[in-house]
Formats: sequence, C-alpha cells, structure tokens
Amino acid sequence: MPAPRITPDFDLERAARTQGYRLVAGVDEVGRGPLCGPVTAAACILDPARVPPGINDSKRLKEAERTALAAQIKQSAIAWAIAHATVQEIDAINILQASHLAMKRALQALDPKMDFALVDGNRMPREMPVPGQTVVKGDAKSLSIAAASIVAKVERDQIMRDLAREHPEYGWETNMGYPTAQHLAALTRFGPTPHHRITFGPVRKMLCEEN
Repeated sequence: MPAPRITPDFDLERAARTQGYRLVAGVDEVGRGPLCGPVTAAACILDPARVPPGINDSKRLKEAERTALAAQIKQSAIAWAIAHATVQEIDAINILQASHLAMKRALQALDPKMDFALVDGNRMPREMPVPGQTVVKGDAKSLSIAAASIVAKVERDQIMRDLAREHPEYGWETNMGYPTAQHLAALTRFGPTPHHRITFGPVRKMLCEEN
C-alpha cells in the first residue's frame, strides 16, 4: 500500500511563533535544472487567517491552478517578494550559490521584514538576514514554502515564455529551459544563446565542439 502524500500545513510556522518569532517567511527557488534563464526565488509571509485553499507543492499543481493561486497568495499574504540570480551569476558562482543568492534577495525584499525564515532544502544560505530553519522537501510540508514555490514557478515560467518569443526554436514556452529532446536538438542545430548557462554540461560541450 503506497504511503499517503504529505500535504503542507502551518505546523512549522506555529512552532517558530511559539519561540517568539512574529513574522515567519517561507522561501523557495525554481530553475536549478534548466540549461538557460535565471534561477528565481520567492519569499512569502502568509496571514494565518487568510491562507488560500489549495496551496501545495507547485510541482503537484496544474498550470492554471498555480496561476490562480499565485494571484491569491499575492493578494492575501502579509508580504511577498520575488528575486533572481542571473545566468552570469549562475556561471560565476555555481547554481547552488546562485540559488541561495536569489533566496536571500527575496527574503531581504520583504516588506514588512520577516524575523524567521523556513528555507526549502537541506542547506542554509550563508549570511542569512535572520535566523532560519532548513526543511527538506519543504514545499510539501510548509504552507509558506509551498506558497513561495508557487509564486516563484509562475514568475519564472513567464520569463521563459517571454524569452521564447526571442528564440522560438528552443521551445522554452513549454520546456521552460529544461534539457528536453527538443531543446537539446535545437541547441545542437543553432548553438547556445546569451541566455544559456555556459557552465552546464550540454552547453559547455557544445561550446567546446564549436571551438
């Protein structure tokens, strides 16, 4: 019998509040795996009295559900913010550090400021602006992290659709920059664009072959 799916709740936020923290933010990023485009993070401080129903790990939601929930989260949250790390930053400091940079930027952009952060993953970004706690698979456990994952996913998907209009041959409007067969075939035929991450294997291999 398969194990039941975990659904996010407010337990971690409540636990932080019992320790005296008043504004607890969840933060998550999207875009570590693609070959191109920025890595995008979002941070959310949810209002416990106004949590939109249906919040879940963004990967478990359909596109229409994510889009609707992102709008509801932005309207009802105490605070939310979106931030990015660029392709150039990803290539300069590596994708893990760029993801952490985007998360810190999102947290720092919150207004009002949080005093505790729930961070998706198992590594805490260095030089965090406030105390925090890492949460493995946090988008399936914490409503605040799940809300952040939805907002970040919707934002980055739109960025990739916009970039797809400049470079329609790569199919970014559907693959969002991930290394699908279509994307890899286009990369072989047309080569990398300025939006590709040159330190990622398939792109680096292409550049080495061209040289």
